[in-house]
Amino acid sequence: MAKIKVLLVEDSDVAINIYEKMLNSSPHIEVIGKAKNGKQGLDLVFQLHPDVICTDLQMPEMDGLEFTKQIMAHYPTPILVLSNSVQKNDVENIYEVMKAGAVDVMAKPQTALGGNSESMQNELIVKIRVLATKKVTAIPLA
Repeated sequence: MAKIKVLLVEDSDVAINIYEKMLNSSPHIEVIGKAKNGKQGLDLVFQLHPDVICTDLQMPEMDGLEFTKQIMAHYPTPILVLSNSVQKNDVENIYEVMKAGAVDVMAKPQTALGGNSESMQNELIVKIRVLATKKVTAIPLA
């Protein structure tokens, strides 16, 4: 079976390295690209054709919400928003990214990417594997 191709869009080097290590620990998943912001992410999506995209929300140049809108309008792909801005009480942010077309959200761990990293790794891998099975349809830009 082909590996699930994942694109990471995240401005934190620390976070992107942790996610890459977590995802590459799964025999079913391969990180095929990394971008520092939504603009770079858009370029990579067109080049790499990922199966799933993980994006942060707060990034320079183009944030995760605008990136999600652009992807869903031009290259519909299942998106997991992995961000500090989607904690349980961030209802407005979660609503906005889901409305824009994200399929799921996952809060970054609050303890500076520490805490129980094994349970986070397992959750992340499960989410990616589920998202890879989802068909998404284009959402035209308003």
